[in-house]
Amino acid sequence: MNFRNTIRAFSSLSCIAILASVAAYGQTEVKGKVIFKGTPPRLRAISMEADPACVAKHSGPVYPETVTMKADGSLKDVFVYVSKGLQGKTFPVPSTPVALDQDGCMYSPHVFGIMAGQVLKVVNSDSTTHNVHALAEVNPEFNVGQRAGQPPIEKTFAKPEVTVPIVCNQHPWMKAVAHVISNPYYAVSDADGSFDIKGLPPGTYTITAVHEKFGTISQTVTVASGKPVPPVKFTFQAGQTSEASPLKNMPAEMIDDVAANEMRR
Repeated sequence: MNFRNTIRAFSSLSCIAILASVAAYGQTEVKGKVIFKGTPPRLRAISMEADPACVAKHSGPVYPETVTMKADGSLKDVFVYVSKGLQGKTFPVPSTPVALDQDGCMYSPHVFGIMAGQVLKVVNSDSTTHNVHALAEVNPEFNVGQRAGQPPIEKTFAKPEVTVPIVCNQHPWMKAVAHVISNPYYAVSDADGSFDIKGLPPGTYTITAVHEKFGTISQTVTVASGKPVPPVKFTFQAGQTSEASPLKNMPAEMIDDVAANEMRR
């Protein structure tokens, strides 16, 4: 290879490297962790004896998923999303539905995010009848029965609405929490309390963490091109309560049933 060709090859490789760097910088990640400090609630095992089909799916006790944490306080099922900083921007609605399964007479996942207009696909994996009851306020409430073996139920939420409780009137311990937002920048903390919001463009944002029992916390985060974002930490404290509880709008008789499964120390 002569000198001119060597220069051309080097230039091409340099361009590829630059483009790769730009692509990487455009995929900025906001990572963090959610923890709880204080004495956690003590949860009582759910009584499923009223429906043998529910009992048959489990080999041991089943506990409410209202509060799921590790011994070190790592808090699962916290919805973390960009609540401010994207005003005036619109985002395509994903064509892939968000799946919600009813398995073992429990909703899975317990907490999930979905974009306004995106399809929610609800499946019944049990051999018993359920009904999917979304207790929305901003969006229309819906309550649809689903027998064993029936096709999936498909619904959409037209407007953003953070915290939409979803319950089952047939099995009052069943509940899930949907968070409907207008952007794709959200995550749900895993069993280690970790979350990862990918692809944020440069800017200053309010990142909000929502837990169904412990409330809401917000922080300001600045994303700069080519610079890593320092890890974000959210700490929920004992004694916090949530105005956005999945018990809101729930019929009184169901509140009693759910509350019976939760007991503080």
